[in-house]
Amino acid sequence: MARVFLKRGTAMISERRWYVGVDWASESHHVFLTDGAGAKLGERIFKHGGEGLAEMAAWLIAATVAEPEQVHVAIEVPHGPVVETLIERRFNVYAINPKQMDRFRDRFTLAGAKDDSRDAETMASALRTDPRCFRPLAAMDPIVIELREWSRIAEDLGTERIRLTNRMREQLWRHFSAMLELESDLAAPWLLDLWEVVPTPEKARRIRETTIARILKRNRIRRLDAAQVLEVLRKEPVTVADGAVAAASAHITTLIARIRLLKRQIDDAHRRFDRLTTELASSQESEPGQMKQHDVEILASLPGVGRIVLATLLAVAWDALQRRDYASLRSLTGVAPVTKRSGKSLIAIRRQACHRRLSNAMYHWARVAVQHDRTSRAKYTALRGRGHSHGRALRSVADRLLNVACAMLKTGTTFNPPQAAKLARC
Repeated sequence: MARVFLKRGTAMISERRWYVGVDWASESHHVFLTDGAGAKLGERIFKHGGEGLAEMAAWLIAATVAEPEQVHVAIEVPHGPVVETLIERRFNVYAINPKQMDRFRDRFTLAGAKDDSRDAETMASALRTDPRCFRPLAAMDPIVIELREWSRIAEDLGTERIRLTNRMREQLWRHFSAMLELESDLAAPWLLDLWEVVPTPEKARRIRETTIARILKRNRIRRLDAAQVLEVLRKEPVTVADGAVAAASAHITTLIARIRLLKRQIDDAHRRFDRLTTELASSQESEPGQMKQHDVEILASLPGVGRIVLATLLAVAWDALQRRDYASLRSLTGVAPVTKRSGKSLIAIRRQACHRRLSNAMYHWARVAVQHDRTSRAKYTALRGRGHSHGRALRSVADRLLNVACAMLKTGTTFNPPQAAKLARC
């Protein structure tokens, strides 16, 4: 076995290490084991499931005759049952980006061949020779795990609502385009209530103004009155074929039922966000005698951070936030540009290799901050004045906000505009 020598005072101690590559799949996982010198010690396939994963962990310990802390495991996916099983049994687990893995694969074949055995061997070899390219994984707080899942659920529900409202817009455009002039958000509860009372242009000609007024009052709509709504609804409708109005109305009826269900589920997800972030804030206790951390409170105090942005940051960027790693956060969120330099050529382009949900969260964080924070608005205005696009200017604003956030997390202070400006310049 290879030995890594560490100097401790005047004594020299040796630490034996083993390296494992796991090529995971839905039904089985291919495992390749090497020693510190890169010599193959074993290779096996384990079925997915509780019994198979337990057998894999037991085989690694038996094959190495070592403690789990001396075994280092490389895998492409940073989460899931394989990772959680290994971490729970105290193995050192590391994740690698699939794009990096594809480059390491070229070490073993130039023809572009790919199979599970070679991928597992490639990961074990790369972890042994290039550990800096891998990201160490650790057991995650149960609240963060739940918050991450609810963040995904809320995004999926929002996407589904947009899809359904787009279908509803198409049907209204088909026979009752006047209703599209009343509200841009077709999922608005008052508009759904209005359509159920006035589903067709013919019905709009016979509806009473008092009926419309009751709908507006019930939904607390003050920017329009009943007379204005009726004036819009009674505009000359488009001419359609016989049966088209009935068909479109039937379609919209089914869409409204699903849109309302999605609205209730999204509201429930937002309530879960609030509950979980509150629990996470109360659970951030340090060791006895040490200062208490207030990461959730600090992030929530920043301008532009709402419940969705806060939940996304905590769920997806938890590890980087715990390390206060500004460089990692810039890359993970996509606000750090990619520089390409060759000879006299130097260009900077937008980073595409980032976490999509985090990138969206940063966009909305910066957009709202520009509206409410004077310093962010001044930076955005200056960048736009220099000819930068809207997206480019918002990414720079988001970059500054990340810098401020990391500075606040390091000092343990909540957001204060003058102090934030001072720390961001440091």
